[in-house]
Amino acid sequence: MAKRLRAEPKDLAPLTGRPWTTHYDPGVPATLRYPDVPLQAFLDDAAESYPDATATIFFNAKRTYKSISDDAWRFANGLRRLGVKAGDRVALVLPNTPQFVVSFYGALRAGAVVVCCNPRYTAPELQHQLADAGATVVVALSRFYPLVKAARAGTAVEHVIVTNIKEEMPPVLRLLFTIAKERKDGHRQPFAADAGAVAFRDVLSAPVEQFDAGTRSDDLALLQYTGGTTGVSKGAMLSHRALVANTLQSRAWFTNMRDGEGAVMAVMPFFHVYGLTVIMSLAVQAAAGMVLEPQLELEHMLKDIQRHRPRVFSGAPIIYNAINNSPLTKKYDLRSIEACISGSAPLLVETHRKFVELTGAKLVEGYGLTEAAPVTHCNPLFGEGKQKVGSIGVPFPDVEAKVVDLDTGDREMPIGEPGELVLRGPQLMDGYYHQPEETAQALRGGWLYTGDIATVDADGYFAIVDRKKEMIIVSGFKVYPRDVEEVLVTHPAVMDAAAIGIPHPNKGEEVKAFVVLKPGATATADEIIAHCRKTLADFKVPRQLEFRASLPHTLIGKTLRKELAAEEKAKRTTAVPA
Repeated sequence: MAKRLRAEPKDLAPLTGRPWTTHYDPGVPATLRYPDVPLQAFLDDAAESYPDATATIFFNAKRTYKSISDDAWRFANGLRRLGVKAGDRVALVLPNTPQFVVSFYGALRAGAVVVCCNPRYTAPELQHQLADAGATVVVALSRFYPLVKAARAGTAVEHVIVTNIKEEMPPVLRLLFTIAKERKDGHRQPFAADAGAVAFRDVLSAPVEQFDAGTRSDDLALLQYTGGTTGVSKGAMLSHRALVANTLQSRAWFTNMRDGEGAVMAVMPFFHVYGLTVIMSLAVQAAAGMVLEPQLELEHMLKDIQRHRPRVFSGAPIIYNAINNSPLTKKYDLRSIEACISGSAPLLVETHRKFVELTGAKLVEGYGLTEAAPVTHCNPLFGEGKQKVGSIGVPFPDVEAKVVDLDTGDREMPIGEPGELVLRGPQLMDGYYHQPEETAQALRGGWLYTGDIATVDADGYFAIVDRKKEMIIVSGFKVYPRDVEEVLVTHPAVMDAAAIGIPHPNKGEEVKAFVVLKPGATATADEIIAHCRKTLADFKVPRQLEFRASLPHTLIGKTLRKELAAEEKAKRTTAVPA
């Protein structure tokens, strides 16, 4: 049966002022028509058009689109039983599992707004997001329940729905998993006696009863937390319209996908907007199978690639590096992979070369940000000679992009001259939740000011040369220097501190801290790093620490992190190998 919910090309010809459209792969239109539907309509359509197509593959257990859709309706009705109304916030603290897919679409069908949370956060970090979003329901894996319980104080959370990774495993694997867990630490369910916790399976006891929550395309679908120039975590408000548009823009780019066929590799976490849109939402729109990886375990992932033959693999450089550098890779057949987009961090030329050599796949670099739902640029996937390694490629269909001066943001820069990258398109956020000043800085005259410094060439290919924002990106996860610094200065021996990102061959970047001790105080680097581990998620913890007599500051006391970064760069440039 033909799919109904797809973007129809309006024009295959290049648009005036968008020279990059001439470099699109054959069949990629310059502009699209988007259906006026909420995001969950993609799952409705997949279940109706391809009910028996595989939706999820999890530890080799397969579920169809009809099965996932039925559970999503049960979940939606279960949420209504718990009192969830249209506009209420439902937070997900889950890895890539069938439960994530069911919970996400079930919450949308109930009219709720989803808040995706990183399970690696500490309790204070999670508490901030839950409180700021006003979440009333949290869905969590049992192993994360203690984290949610610790973060719940001071929030509006009324119910915690708890599930277990075993619930979606085949019976034999479930037994082996249970035995292994009991041998390791005893597999208990600490939520069982808590009055505020509800078992996921009990929520799914609701009927498969379809209803219309009255959701419109302009309604809020997702609060996705990100950071800005100040480092303050903010909820980007992404509408159904924005997420539908970016899903269909992505689908237009993957010209090798066929409705109801094949599989995509789902190793990028769905709680990250990149994984949410470019993997999960894209797969659901195409009724393709999702090979779910709850965490990056390299050999398990390689086995799944060989066994399930995914054609699409969107990831981050850290994943491609792991494949490139592991002796395990040669044991497995990865030749099913046809198309890969790399995002979240810069893709090194050597990483690209080795991965293509190993797999024969088309690997291209793209660009996006949470505020754009997220993808805005990508190199063409299949056109010979159209990829420019080291660039982020060209804007997606219907995306306008330009480089403007850093001082006023009003003057467009000449070809090849660096400036701030600004964007306009159908997938932009509506603003930051309860942050009007930050919204006004980011959205100006219909354009999104990204804070990234870029150049553009005569063909319309863009390249990121620096970040105006000082955030650090570790393995695709954003780290705000202020978050690290505030923890560092709570150590009793620390007077002043700064944090920057330094290059890492696999992670893209890692955190380095600079510390000034109080007069007469003593502390070791290991002691201060251990102090950070008590409060910060692991990827935010400094991997290097340098003691200094003072830090560079402006006249008004602002730490000049750029000077520290420049010093680090100079050290690397002048370092002579032994």
